Amino acid sequence: MAAHATGHAAHGAVGHVVPIRTLVGVLCVLLVLTVGTVGVTKVDLGPLNLLLALAIAVVKGALVLLYFMHLRWDRPFNAVVLISALVFFMIFVGLALMDAHNYQSEMIPGYGTLTP
Repeated sequence: MAAHATGHAAHGAVGHVVPIRTLVGVLCVLLVLTVGTVGVTKVDLGPLNLLLALAIAVVKGALVLLYFMHLRWDRPFNAVVLISALVFFMIFVGLALMDAHNYQSEMIPGYGTLTP
């Protein structure tokens, strides 16, 4: 029971205290990136709008994982696995959304037809 009571300390895991200045800085960067995401919707970049918005989302997700979930101070392998998972998720969602316009006429009745 004593080994269970020590919890993470028995495995050598030590909590990491992040300075409030770092957390506020990351929060400010996240807010700026959120404004950037909204700004991307206002500018017509063609197919790059989707890619840019997804890239910003990946950066925001990586910041949350690294700083707010303390992966920056964990083993580097864990951060690499999670960030690469975000990148692959962005790729798969991007590919799925780029193909969605081919099926809009089947999903939305009257889409693409001109009515006087």
